[in-house]
Amino acid sequence: MSLSLRLLAISAAFAFAGTAFAASPATPAASTKPHTAQQQRMIDCNHQATGKKGAERKAFMSSCLKGHASAPAAASTDTAQHAKMKSCNADAKAKALKGAERKAFMSSCLKGGAAAAP
Repeated sequence: MSLSLRLLAISAAFAFAGTAFAASPATPAASTKPHTAQQQRMIDCNHQATGKKGAERKAFMSSCLKGHASAPAAASTDTAQHAKMKSCNADAKAKALKGAERKAFMSSCLKGGAAAAP
């Protein structure tokens, strides 16, 4: 056989062997191993921290991982704000406000001030 055919055969063998190794999972036992209590707490806190960023997320994660009661309190504040936003949105829709008028109304409503009727 010529040298170029040998090199081609060797290259093909390495290519097929490389794809076979890449397709097999590195540690199949790792995916079936149950989480430790600390790992599960980290997963739960991480899900609860969705939407938080920066210092707020850092403070929340620290509190949550320590098991302090202040972590769920942040969620109730978000729920109250969400309810207020929903109520103001419904009022703005009922009044058929658009553009700058809607923006001014929503700002006033969310701040808790008197709803400015245009």
